[in-house]
Amino acid sequence: MFDIAFSELILIALVALVVIGPERLPGLARTAGHLLGRLQRYVGDVKADINREIQLEELKKMQQQVVESARSLESDLKQDFSSMESTLNESLSQMEPIEAGVAPDAETGDTVAALPAEALDATPQLELGFDAEQAASKKTT
Repeated sequence: MFDIAFSELILIALVALVVIGPERLPGLARTAGHLLGRLQRYVGDVKADINREIQLEELKKMQQQVVESARSLESDLKQDFSSMESTLNESLSQMEPIEAGVAPDAETGDTVAALPAEALDATPQLELGFDAEQAASKKTT
């Protein structure tokens, strides 16, 4: 770690034994060991906290990307459905209405009996599951 050789450690131990004395050296070594252990635990806790924060930031970024892509997909689908619905409703409205019980024959052009009047009372509607009023209320909120 600090590039200290074994011979240098023996020299430091001998100097500490002479300076501190044999009675207080074991207590000092024990205290130094406890402090070193606390320092290592503190450094480990700080590293773990930093890693948790980094992971949390990554998850937030990923969540933001997913939300943005979901909103984009939703708006694209709404636009596609509304344009498809308006196109099909225009096509239905441009068709000639059939009178009750009478329809032109495709080959001769003569009028022939067609659908019963009850079937023609209902206006043809194309429903794609998209409610224009509901979409308008969402846009206002």
